[in-house]
Amino acid sequence: MNRSEIREQAFKLIYSLEIQKKEELEDQIELYIESNSIVNKSAIEYIKDAVFGIEEHKEEILEKIEKNLKAEWKIDRISKIDLAILKLAIYEIKYKEIPFKVVINEAVELAKKYGEDSSKNFINGILASIIKE
Repeated sequence: MNRSEIREQAFKLIYSLEIQKKEELEDQIELYIESNSIVNKSAIEYIKDAVFGIEEHKEEILEKIEKNLKAEWKIDRISKIDLAILKLAIYEIKYKEIPFKVVINEAVELAKKYGEDSSKNFINGILASIIKE
């Protein structure tokens, strides 16, 4: 499993957590890993780190998104897919030592694959604004 595939698995879990009722986070992660037959140790570590890290820094991450939206937009207007991609990307940029160009490229690829037609431009714009801060 390469880094992009691991990131995609993390995104899918983050998205599923966006759309379902919150239960115990650890249980949700374990269930996801088990049901997707993820056995790669570094993949499991990355996924857990991303999900717990996003949860830990949720307020700052949401604040960054909200601050970089157009004036008439609110965070609840963003699709859950785009929101999950943004949360993962912002976490990686702000709290991990992953080059922002890599993160943005991966986020845009996820947006192309899972989002709407406008998602890739939206994601790219928000992340570019955050980088400029």
